[in-house]
Amino acid sequence: MAGPISRLAAFSDTFGQMLDDIDRVLVTREQIAQRIQELARQITDDHTTAEGETEITLVPILTGAMVLAADLMRHMPVRMKIGLMTVSSYPGKSLRTQGSNVLGSQLGDIHGRHILLLDDILDSGGTLRKVVPLLKEMGPASVKVCVLLRKDRSVAKETPCDYVGFDIPDEFVVGYGLDFDDYYRNLPEIVTLKKAVTATAASLNG
Repeated sequence: MAGPISRLAAFSDTFGQMLDDIDRVLVTREQIAQRIQELARQITDDHTTAEGETEITLVPILTGAMVLAADLMRHMPVRMKIGLMTVSSYPGKSLRTQGSNVLGSQLGDIHGRHILLLDDILDSGGTLRKVVPLLKEMGPASVKVCVLLRKDRSVAKETPCDYVGFDIPDEFVVGYGLDFDDYYRNLPEIVTLKKAVTATAASLNG
C-alpha cells in the first residue's frame, strides 16, 4: 500500500508545510475511496432484511472517525440516523494510546435500533472494549463495529470487529481524520510522519 510522497504534490499549495512533515504514504486517497464504497455495499447488504428494508444508526467516535462517517454515509442509500460519541485515547502529542475516556455522547434513543459504531483506528482495542458495552446497555437490536484501520498488533486482531478498511503496520499514522496534536486530520491519505516531527513528543512520553 506504500506510495511516494509525490502523490500529494498536487496539494502543495493547499497543505503547504504539512507535506514537508510526511515520511511515507501508506494508503492513497484512491485506495480509500474504493474501499469505502466496498464497505458501504457490504454494510448495506448485511443490514437489509428479506423484505428489502434497511435502517441504521451510525455512531462515529469523534473526532477521528468524522471523515470516515461523512464518506461512508454518502454511499449508503438507506434510512439512517446519526449519533455521536466523543472518546479520547491519543491526547495531544501522544504516539501511543493513553487509555480511552468517554467524554460525551449525543445518541438519542437507540433502543431496538441497529447500530454501526465507526472508529478511525483499532490499536489497543481499549476504545471498543469501553464503548461497545455502553451501547449494548441501551438496548439496541444489534451493535456492529467498522474501523478504517487496524494495526498489526495481536491485541488489535483479537478485538472483535465486523468491518475493517485496511490492515496496516504498527506505526503511528495521520490523515483522513487521524491527527497528531490535532493537526493533519485534513490530509486526504494515510501517512506516517518524519521522525523529526514526532521526536520531541516521543521523548516527552518516555
